[in-house]
Amino acid sequence: MSAWLDVIGIGEDGLAGLSPAARARLADARLIVGGARHLALLPKDDARPKLGWENPLTRTIETLLTHRGTPVAVLATGDPLHCGIGATLLRYLPAQEMRFLPGLSAFTLVCARLGWDREKVVTLSLHGRPFDRLNRELVPDRRLVLLSADRATPAAVAARLTEAGFGDSVMHVFAHMGGPKEQHVEGVAAHWGAAPGADLNTIAVDCRASPAAQPLSLVPGLPDSAFVHDGQLTKAEIRAVTLAALAPLPGQLLWDVGAGSGAIAIEWLRAVPDTRAIAIEQAQSRLRFIERNAAVLGAPELEIVAGAAPEALRGLAAPDAIFIGGGAAIPGMFDTCWQALKPGGRLVANLVTLEAEAAVLAWHAARGGELRRLAISRAEAIGGRIGWKPLRPVTQYVVRKI
Repeated sequence: MSAWLDVIGIGEDGLAGLSPAARARLADARLIVGGARHLALLPKDDARPKLGWENPLTRTIETLLTHRGTPVAVLATGDPLHCGIGATLLRYLPAQEMRFLPGLSAFTLVCARLGWDREKVVTLSLHGRPFDRLNRELVPDRRLVLLSADRATPAAVAARLTEAGFGDSVMHVFAHMGGPKEQHVEGVAAHWGAAPGADLNTIAVDCRASPAAQPLSLVPGLPDSAFVHDGQLTKAEIRAVTLAALAPLPGQLLWDVGAGSGAIAIEWLRAVPDTRAIAIEQAQSRLRFIERNAAVLGAPELEIVAGAAPEALRGLAAPDAIFIGGGAAIPGMFDTCWQALKPGGRLVANLVTLEAEAAVLAWHAARGGELRRLAISRAEAIGGRIGWKPLRPVTQYVVRKI
């Protein structure tokens, strides 16, 4: 089917800001879809049928699809394919049936107002997405542009910055950009008191850390103290080696089996953008640790599954990588994981018991792969002096499914 749905980005300047091509597509439409704010920008004498977004959006999309093949225009804020409705519509329709005519996104407009290099700015939407995702982006001297959920979001961002030791950060809040009612409020996070006059606002943050702040690197191997745990934690040095063996890539999914504190899954998500992870754990207390660690360390997208492997693994999305941190000696564990693993995927198991090593040796004989022994010692006080204290050695098994 040829293109029948036009997704048109529109700004606060309304129809006057549309390109000639966008105006022509809008003029041809027999149905116009958009939010109340967008539909209000149309001339009052425009008698064509209008369809406003409902909650949930699926209701409106179902109605929209009944007009398939008829010229329809969807009005969207700025660039529909940048944190906009465009990505949602692509889940229901092939791209060949749509034309996208983007306007200027809020990210672009903010950078233009402040003279920031758009290429070097980190953008993030806090609208309809977990707020804790912001924690991952708090880095000294980084510049952030954030889409707000509502008019309370700037104060929440200021509080989070202050709590994390970034209270000296300079914040800018913009509303109604590009229109006659444009607003710009500026202040320091630790003393933030202003509130924008609109729910639809965009926040710019020039991150400035205090000397006491302890920003965390995105390179795997976070300090053990970054995680709440009961001792079931892959130590920092072993964790770094394990993540290197798992080799995360954008778009890939990890199973963290016997997740304990969730450290491996969380570091997987932090290390590479657009990855996914599922943490599988049966102990209720550890499930709470995982949830807390994921939120504080900026990985709230981590999916947590309560249950004992291998039974709890059945029905989960097929992974690109699997980490077995506990339960390697359980009958059927390796078979279940191997069958679920995608071709080309990586399986990594860390072992500390002889029973687990015996299970892996049998598997290694049948499937190949690499075996390595990881032994780490840390310097600690011995009386009035310092000596080496060895950590429990770990046998690591790495195999790729060919």
